[in-house]
Amino acid sequence: MALATSGYAVYALVRPGHLARALDAPPRQAAWLDALARTYGVRDLSTSALLLSSDPALARAACALRIAGDLGDCAVLTATASDPAVRRKVAGVTLGWAALNALAWWYDERP
Repeated sequence: MALATSGYAVYALVRPGHLARALDAPPRQAAWLDALARTYGVRDLSTSALLLSSDPALARAACALRIAGDLGDCAVLTATASDPAVRRKVAGVTLGWAALNALAWWYDERP
């Protein structure tokens, strides 16, 4: 999951316009959505780096932050999307990432 998230993070930094396109946002919102996409890139690279820590407590904190970030993304992005189809798509993607990260955390914590 750290590798997949890092891949998205690099994509978000290199192609921040993907977020405005995914949200079917009007052109006037493109600049702030590009900035938001870049913050996602920085955040996701940071948590991916923390997941590589040899300190289990730090890795657990990174997992929790990643899931919280995905849930926050869902809340913010679904609230700003006016089209119900876009809201469903955004909720599916963000909640999907949260679920995958929770599943990975559970898997890593197994005895």
